[in-house]
Formats: sequence, structure tokens, C-alpha cells
Amino acid sequence: MSSRSCIGLSSINPSIRILMSCRYPFPKCDLFIKENLSKSPSRMGSRNRGHGFSNNNILGIGRVIHSNRGWLSPLESNLGQSGVFLGCPINTNNRRFVLGIVNVASDYRHHSTSSERNVDKNNFSNIFIQGGFNVEPLVFEKIESSQDELANKVSDSSNVNKENLSKELNGSKVLTTTHERELSEVEKQAWELLRGSIVNYCGNPVGTVAANDPADKQPLNYDQVFIRDFVPSALAFLLNGEGEIVKNFLVHTLQLQSWEKTVDCYSPGQGLMPASFKVRTVPRDGVSGEVEDVLDPDFGESAIGRVAPVDSGLWWIILLRAYGKITGDYTLQERVDVQTGIRLILNLCLSDGFDMFPTLLVTDGSCMIDRRMGIHGHPLEIQALFYSALRCSREMLIVNDLTKKLAAAINTRLSALSFHMREYYWVDIRKINEIYRYKTEEYSMDAINKFNIYPDQIPSWLVDWIPQSSGYFIGNLQPAHMDFRFFSLGNLWAIISSLGTQEQCEGILNLFEDKWDDLLGKMPLKICYPALEGEEWRIITGSDPKNTSWSYHNGGSWPTLLWQFTLACIKMGRPEMARKAVALAEKRLVVDQWPEYYDTKHGRFIGKQARLYQTWTIAGFLTSKVLLKNPDLASKLFWNEDFELLENCVCGLNKAGRKTCTRFTAKSHPIKMD
Repeated sequence: MSSRSCIGLSSINPSIRILMSCRYPFPKCDLFIKENLSKSPSRMGSRNRGHGFSNNNILGIGRVIHSNRGWLSPLESNLGQSGVFLGCPINTNNRRFVLGIVNVASDYRHHSTSSERNVDKNNFSNIFIQGGFNVEPLVFEKIESSQDELANKVSDSSNVNKENLSKELNGSKVLTTTHERELSEVEKQAWELLRGSIVNYCGNPVGTVAANDPADKQPLNYDQVFIRDFVPSALAFLLNGEGEIVKNFLVHTLQLQSWEKTVDCYSPGQGLMPASFKVRTVPRDGVSGEVEDVLDPDFGESAIGRVAPVDSGLWWIILLRAYGKITGDYTLQERVDVQTGIRLILNLCLSDGFDMFPTLLVTDGSCMIDRRMGIHGHPLEIQALFYSALRCSREMLIVNDLTKKLAAAINTRLSALSFHMREYYWVDIRKINEIYRYKTEEYSMDAINKFNIYPDQIPSWLVDWIPQSSGYFIGNLQPAHMDFRFFSLGNLWAIISSLGTQEQCEGILNLFEDKWDDLLGKMPLKICYPALEGEEWRIITGSDPKNTSWSYHNGGSWPTLLWQFTLACIKMGRPEMARKAVALAEKRLVVDQWPEYYDTKHGRFIGKQARLYQTWTIAGFLTSKVLLKNPDLASKLFWNEDFELLENCVCGLNKAGRKTCTRFTAKSHPIKMD
């Protein structure tokens, strides 16, 4: 009889190893943690001893005792990677099985920081320290059920738009949205394709693959689950009343956080989330007929350019907040392991460095534009997502004695970041004329041209392109450099998160409307405008053949941006724009087999290297349709202006003040809701 087990790579701290594995059939499965961290004393340093911990009492390597197998040492997988594993075996020939081992750090009922009686014993000071952990041994409960019950659950969750759909998640009612209308044939196919892209781990859904084209013989990494790509899929499931897959995804990706993969012997910082992960099925070493599922994360060491994903952690926080808002299940946010994960991401993003600006300094390829495209520095997309993640964290972070400094840092950064973006990234016809008359080489605190921008940088295309009543946030700002290209994702998230003022948000949508043919064309939406061409393309992209003019990231059209465009339009009370864009895409997507992106200046051709049956294209379309049908749900996914942040405007540091600061006008222009 063959048996199957599932193993996951899990770590909150790169120096920790935990192996948990069980086999079917099993009479007994005991887990205990063996202390002794295999780490050199020189790396531990005196800082840990200053916290009152010695090297031999920090949580170390965990092992499993099985009555039939004895000791299981930390596994070296067939992939040649050492790792930390979560085991969850499945035996299809046995009617008893184990679900779970997904709560690595705690049982939130006993360890939630919201519980007054546990504040002193189990707060974060007892969870995370530099170089290791100080926690009590983990205890996992076996959840026994019948295989028939599991099959019924899977069967129930596979039906779209069932009448009177009702679910419970960990005892909490999950919001269900049963569509009263009949789905169109396009939507029915989209739901079928989305469900066909689901990836299972330990018998449970944990995400969707990036693309699922049966004719693709070389899927590369498109058969993996990407954090960024899964967000529209997650929202489609959540808005349809299905929260299980999203919760599983959030928990398992959290367990992969800060795994110690390296590139050229250098490890990324604690808190880094993987770009993607893959569920691999491999034979169990030394046991004939047994296989195991392994979660194998990619932190950028296998990606094009070997760039770590800056946006993965930001997307994870945004999705965590959306899960709570839509399902009403906030217990996930309150768990200690989840709170720790939030803190690790924020600590990584808020760490001090050499930079003088409140924006995040990153390299090319660290976000959706994951190839060299001249966005290194302070790209708009990262700043808008960073601002959104900070606002999410401000809502979800449990404030206590340990986290109050972090909460204060979030508020300070939010205030500084919104001021910086509104003042220096925004351009309209008035601002461009001001830049046109800039004086340079201004050495003073009162300089108007603070970044020493030379007027000759204003591109010729911009002068005649920008309408009188429109404006947008530029793509990048650095000393002596302004990237005037229009990037859709960053501008849409500036609206969704209220990074821009009411007037600025209206100006962005005016630009979309006035320049419809350029930014939406025959297939919404342009990822950026205009494309790099000629010598500029050769120098900036490194002659990238995939990023030729008006293709892929260089001016290509990406239908997955539809859901963000829809959300922004609903927020600003202009859903008719979104309906027009969705109707435009709906005519072509099913005929073109749901491509990843489109080429040419107006998006007339399917991308020359575009994958077909791209999952986030499908999910973006479905999410847009659900939001337009149920616009009230959109309010759970966007933010209105937070006037408390305006009180901490950095302009107050200037004795004379700054009369032109957009913060002082924000209160007089509140966002209007229809």
C-alpha cells in the first residue's frame, strides 16, 4: 500500500528548522521540539545574551517521532535544498486523515495579544528576538474527519453561484455573495478556468498557478503560485463567498517567510516574502512507494535578474486586510504568528538606511515590472503599494507596549510619504510649467527645485499630450531625474489608497478618459505610456527582446489591471468608465484565450510571447464583473482620506510653513460618495 505525505518549507526566522511529518496509516504521531540551535556562537553575539537568553535555550531544530519510524532528521529534499518542513500526510486508501498543521506559531485562542491574560506571557517579546526564538514547544491538535466529508466540502466549494451559499470558517460566518443574475457564457468559462488553475497542498487549495495553458510545453515558472498574481484570484473567490483558499494561502505563504535561500552566499533580510512557490511531489527518501508534497519557495534566486520581490510582502498585507473585511473573520489577523509576520515585513520596510526620502529605494525588477525597465530608485508602483500596506497595518496591528513604537513609526511614515508623493510626484499643466522655469544649483533649505531637476528633462511628447484638466503621478523621482512616464498600476493605487488628494484622484481618472485611446485602446490597460523606443530602449532595457516597444512591460496592455481600474472608478463615483473598459475586454478575452498581455500601441495584437489562459487575466475580469454588480463590496477594498494623518504634516517643521502644501487643502475637498 502506498502512502503520501505533504511537507512544507516553513520559517519565520531563517535560523529555525522544524520538521513535522506523518504517514498514513498511522497509529500515533507525536511531535516535540528539541532545543539547541545549530548556529555558531559568533553569529549569536552578545546582543542575544543581553536579552537574557543563552545559546543553548533558544528554539532550535524540531524533529518528529513516529512509532513505526523512530527519529526523522531534518530532511534534505531531492531538490538539493535544506529547509524547514511542515508535514501533513494523506492516504487515499485510509478513511482517517489529518488536516492542519497550518498554525506554526500559535493557537490564536490561547496566544492572541488581544487577550489580556496573555499579554505578559505570550506577547511578541517572547516570540521574536534577533537571532532566534524563545517560545514554548508547539502543540498540534489532530483533526479527524472522514474522507467522504472532505470530498463533500470540496464538491460544495467547487460550485459557482450556488443558491443560498452559506459557509463557516473557524466558527465565524463568512460573507457569501450569491449572484441573482445568470452568468454569461464568458463568465461561466472564466470561473471554470479559474477553478481549473487551483493548486492543492495536503488536500487543501492553497493558490492558483500563474497560467494554465494545456498546450504550453515549457511553462517555465508559470506553473507556480505567485503572491502578486494570486491577489485578483483571491478577491474573486472572496467576493464569491469562498474564503478557505485565501486563508490557506495567507497561512502557508506566511510560513515560507524569510526562508534562508541565498544568492552568492548572501541571505535576504528577515521578513522577506517569496515571489512564488511551487508544490512539488517527490519520493520519500528510503521508503519505497511513498511520496511527499514539498512547498518550494522562490525568493528571487531563480527569477530573471535574480531580484528579490519587494512587493510580495506588501501584497500579502493588503490581501490579509481584504480577507478580514470581506469575510468578517478577523481572528486570522489577531493570531500571534500573523502579527509577527506583519511586524517582520514592516521592520524590513521601515529600517533605517542611507536614503533621505520617505519612499522605498529599490532596484529594477522588484515589482510587477520584473525586468530591467529603468524603474530603479523610487518607482511609483512600490510607493503606492507601500502606502496601502502601511494603512492596512495601521488597522490590523495590535498595539501594546512592544508594538507602540512601530505603530508610531507607521503614522509618521504615512504622513511623510503622502506629503512627499503629493508634492513632488504629481504633475499637471501648472506643475510642468513650473518645472519648465526651474532654476538649478539651488543650495539652501528654501530651494524650490529641491531635487535639482533640469528643465530640459521635460520630454517633447508630454508637452502636447497632457490635457488641461488632468494630471498624474510620475513614474519615479531621484536627484536630477524625473521619469515622466505614466504607470497605470501606481496611479490606480494612488486613487484606491487615497495617496492622492480628491482633486488629484479626479485628475487621474480625467486623464484615463481624455486619453482613452492611448491608455485603454482596443484592450485595457496600458501598463505604462509611452513605450521606450530606439536608442533609449537599447540603453535603458539592455536591448531586452521581450520588452521591445509597445510589448510586455514596455507599453504593453495588461487586462489584469481591469479590477484595479474598476475599483478606482467605483470609488470616485464613475463606474460607467469601468463598465466600458470591461465590456471592451469581454469581447476579446474569450476569443483570444485569455492572454497575459497584448502588443502594439493600441493593444490590437496578442502579445508575441504572452502565455494563454493567464490566471490573473481571468481573475481580474471576474473580480471586475462582481464589483460592478455589487459596488457596495468595493468600499471594503479601498480607503478614504485619513484626516488624522494630515495633522502631522511635515510642513509644520518649517517656521514659515508651506502655503502650497496639498495637505492643507485636502480637508476642504472631501471625497464624495454616491
